[in-house]
Amino acid sequence: MNSYFISGLGADKRIFSKLKLDERTNIIHVDWIAPGKNESLAAYAERLSKVIDLSQPFALVGVSFGGMIAIEIAKILTPVITIIISSTMVSDHLPAPYRFAGRLGILKFIPAKLLKSSNKLTQHYYFGTKLNSEKILLSKIIKDTDPYFLKWAIGSILSWKNKTIPERIYHIHGSNDKILYSKIAKPDFVIHKGTHFMVYQNAKEISGIIDKLLESLPIKTI
Repeated sequence: MNSYFISGLGADKRIFSKLKLDERTNIIHVDWIAPGKNESLAAYAERLSKVIDLSQPFALVGVSFGGMIAIEIAKILTPVITIIISSTMVSDHLPAPYRFAGRLGILKFIPAKLLKSSNKLTQHYYFGTKLNSEKILLSKIIKDTDPYFLKWAIGSILSWKNKTIPERIYHIHGSNDKILYSKIAKPDFVIHKGTHFMVYQNAKEISGIIDKLLESLPIKTI
């Protein structure tokens, strides 16, 4: 079955590099496209969805910002399953400071390049990277991120309005996530001590969950 993987904000397929899934799962990495000026997250997701082959069953797997994109795509298409990792299903589950910043419109006063220049120690603290290899990968991902895409993506998250939970969706989250945290969200799978970087750090456990979910589908998809 075709499984479309959507990476986190500014990241790319490197974040999925440690996942080892059933060989019958055809992984297709979705590349970001340039956003339009003032384009909403939902409108962007609709344009991004054009890469999906609708002639056969497909799954969506999204991490962080990519999880929100996957939700918006699932609202307009019919994936057999949607899996979000280190993300959130509805905008009310975003941390309160994010929603407050969105209402105030603070982001428009921050230069795009400044968003990439935060202290490395702060970046590693919030993402939860520990090993040197993890810190190097995170630094490379941040370095390679287009600052203007980054600013648009952050703005689209802060202004995201979604109350709809698509059918056949599953949420995997880490208990130590310091970026997307919520006291009211109820993930289907909680990774003990999992951080916002857990799709890379806890790849074996997450691979097992994804395989189990795909294998449990009522129709033959892989």
